[in-house]
Amino acid sequence: MLRRDRHIRDQVHNLINGLVFGLALWLAHFIRFHWQAFISGLRGLSIVKGLAHFVRYKLAGVPVGPDPYQPDPIGPFLHYAPLILAVIPMAMLILKIQGFYEEPGFARRRWRAWQLVRASFFSTIGLILIDYLIRGGLPRGVPVLFGFCSFGLMSLKEELLLRRRRSQSGGRGYTQRVVLVGAPDETGRLRVEMRKTQPDLEVVEEMDLDKTTTDELVSLLHEHSVNSVVFSARHISFGRIEEAIQACELEGVEAWLLADFFQTRISRASIDDLCGRPMVVFHSGPETASWAGVVKQFIDVVGALLLLLFALPFIFLPAAIMIKLTSPGPVFFRQRRAGLNGRPFMMFKFRSMVSNAEQLKQELASLNEMSGPVFKITNDPRVTKVGRVLRKLSFDEFPQLFNVLMGDMSLVGPRPLPVEEVSRFDDLAHRRRLSVKPGLTCLWQVSGRNEVSDFKEWVRLDLEYIDHWSLWLDFKILWWTIPVVLLGKGAH
Repeated sequence: MLRRDRHIRDQVHNLINGLVFGLALWLAHFIRFHWQAFISGLRGLSIVKGLAHFVRYKLAGVPVGPDPYQPDPIGPFLHYAPLILAVIPMAMLILKIQGFYEEPGFARRRWRAWQLVRASFFSTIGLILIDYLIRGGLPRGVPVLFGFCSFGLMSLKEELLLRRRRSQSGGRGYTQRVVLVGAPDETGRLRVEMRKTQPDLEVVEEMDLDKTTTDELVSLLHEHSVNSVVFSARHISFGRIEEAIQACELEGVEAWLLADFFQTRISRASIDDLCGRPMVVFHSGPETASWAGVVKQFIDVVGALLLLLFALPFIFLPAAIMIKLTSPGPVFFRQRRAGLNGRPFMMFKFRSMVSNAEQLKQELASLNEMSGPVFKITNDPRVTKVGRVLRKLSFDEFPQLFNVLMGDMSLVGPRPLPVEEVSRFDDLAHRRRLSVKPGLTCLWQVSGRNEVSDFKEWVRLDLEYIDHWSLWLDFKILWWTIPVVLLGKGAH
């Protein structure tokens, strides 16, 4: 299925999933409300009599004496209904962020179950936080029940959907009939790939346009009631392709042209338009024009602001005083670093070295422990006593929060290198680490940066982050950074 169709189906699927989470909240409230009433009915009675009284009271509406079934203070669901307005979009966003829709429709049950466990857990945490912020007064048992109900309802929905898709009758509604056009070796490989990854597409015929005519293609369209024609144009003249596409146009059949004319090792292709003309875009880094990219920017700004509010009285002020009292020179160290795509920006740090550190760097060049263009010494003699403490705790990096707010850096990303070191890259492939914004922390730092002495290994970790980037990976790196800082493993 094309990304366009899959995107629409995923949007509908996501909306349904959000409604299921809303239903789970109602069901959790319903269970909590009536469970409490049942427990109240058991007070002073045997289980059998209590159950009988409960059934008579709830189903027949026959009160016997004083109402013993009045639940503990919990309002009707309409009192908590506004929470649904927050739960539905929150659940939709959580599922989208963790990549719930990126797997094919017949994904493994174990993978689906793990995704749903995470989504239910984070939705429960979100529900508790929202209820606390708006002071909704939701009983404590409801969020716990909500977590179990959301997982149960979503699992049931996914299982029913999976069974329907796999059933013969349900499969017909999802299948599109396609014809593959191109060189035999190309269409053969494409058929195998589609069978594995695109169960919604049924290949009814393959044809080599160099050995057949457009009229024969039209006959196939009529014979098999074809929905789409897939063209692999790598070994076919564009004139023949244009003629065949025009025939599909007259028949009202979609024509899909594979844009794999050029073999790329890393880049991924996407379709866009420029001045109204279709454009194939090859990109080897994460797509910035995406919801995940927007959320990352939002987290950068909010996270930097919160960290600054905490750090100003507890880190910035004491650090500034100690630096000023113990060594001559400015409090902050400023240096031109290479940002996104190598664009220079001024990076800020607390000064942890003597004021003439840059001049002394040339004299210490022979002591460099890092291969490649990067300069690094474990026990750098230029570091002051206060600077050594700041580096041990990674407090010297906190002024870079201002760089995050200015948009030059991100909370998570490859560490920014000085412009002069970037200019000395001996392998142009290393510049791909500049395809994303530099960050305060990265895989290299949480992987034991003192043990990494090979610049190629450093770059490998950065490229591994770029190639596998997701918001979930960012969250994990931020989480791993906490013990690195607290235990002083971030010294450099």
